[in-house]
Amino acid sequence: MRPRQTSPNILLVIADDFGVHQLGCTSGGAGFFQTPRLDQLAAEGVRFARAYATAPVCSPSRASLYTGLHPARLHLTEFIPGSTAHNPPLLAPPWQRGLPVAIDTLGDVLRRHGYATGHFGKWHLAPDYHYAPGRPMDPESQGFDEVFVTRKPQPNADPERDPHHIESLTDRAIEFCTRPRTQPFLCVLAHNAVHRPELAPAAAIARHAAQPGADPEVNRPVFAAMVEQLDAATGRLLDALRRAGRDRDTLVVFTADHGPMAPSDARKPLRGAKADLYEGGLRVPLLLRWPSRIPAGAVRDTPVSGTDLFPTLLAAAGAPAVEVDGEDLWPAIEGHVAQPVHAALHWHYPHYHHLGRGPCGAILRGDYKLIEWFGPAPRTELFNLAADPGERHDLAAAEPARTAALLTALQSWRRYIGAQEMAPNPAYDPAAPTVLTAPNE
Repeated sequence: MRPRQTSPNILLVIADDFGVHQLGCTSGGAGFFQTPRLDQLAAEGVRFARAYATAPVCSPSRASLYTGLHPARLHLTEFIPGSTAHNPPLLAPPWQRGLPVAIDTLGDVLRRHGYATGHFGKWHLAPDYHYAPGRPMDPESQGFDEVFVTRKPQPNADPERDPHHIESLTDRAIEFCTRPRTQPFLCVLAHNAVHRPELAPAAAIARHAAQPGADPEVNRPVFAAMVEQLDAATGRLLDALRRAGRDRDTLVVFTADHGPMAPSDARKPLRGAKADLYEGGLRVPLLLRWPSRIPAGAVRDTPVSGTDLFPTLLAAAGAPAVEVDGEDLWPAIEGHVAQPVHAALHWHYPHYHHLGRGPCGAILRGDYKLIEWFGPAPRTELFNLAADPGERHDLAAAEPARTAALLTALQSWRRYIGAQEMAPNPAYDPAAPTVLTAPNE
């Protein structure tokens, strides 16, 4: 870790259900989604082209971003409160419904280091959605001084009146980031967008519906309109930093919690979506800009994880290191190392999700990724991501030795990290369907 000369301000923007290919710069500007302000942010800093969420759903992934710990270690492996499975073949293990206050978060560590801390938007790490100021496991108890919590809108909300709070949250972040102060700040802007319900102004939807490639499943015009609004609001925030003279001393990070909602097998261009462990469910944007400290226009291809953001931001601030599962990315950011940051990446999702394909785990080592489906009849899939980034060709039968070695490594990792395993359901009736329902809240 290279020592930081000064402690920068830190602005962390987290989008919801926003995959790597919703960035225009990922497709060279030729894709369906257009994000000129985020593309500019990438051009002014570094883009990690293979950044992975630690989970395919909200709460566990966000827990990793804030703590640097893997969801399997935290036992916080499902979104809160989780789907309900009726007649499942396997029973989900007991899991942690909320981020314990005793665990150090980014807010905790940086506040102790002298930072002013603010969290605006989605939290989703308390036992339920009923936020109360200062309640244990809500943001004030996790190191954040100023808090404004929002939730996704109701499906019948007025799409012309900022239903996802994109503009109001951006306004709060602008006020916090540009306020005169003598101490550095940590501002987390955690958007509810582009999560369902998909709502956007009619004029923007019509504009995207006229684009080539629009379709009702993946390149959805309303989804593109939400992406456009999120991109423009991020640009408005960056412009405010420049006007206030805070852009050069602020480390700006843009990322997401996991991939977008879409049909899992609709490969445009990646297979998978929210709630599964194919690439489309896990790959997220990761952009970092800090003028004079981060090379402009750099792209790093090494696979990195959501657990890496925590130690990287602590290193930038010069804060004391905390023992975590992630790695400090500064050597990779500055181009000082050629070897991969991680020998392997791992995932553990022992749950049935109402949008997903079933409980599973995965390991990525080198070019190869193995997915283990837990049952009731366990099976594996193996993909060479270098040759087959769309995960079209399962190599498990053709390469049994590699499949067995990766499966053993994945199972060993679960034992090492203390992952909780599923168990057979003694009441399971194979003649009856398994029914999954979403929470009512």
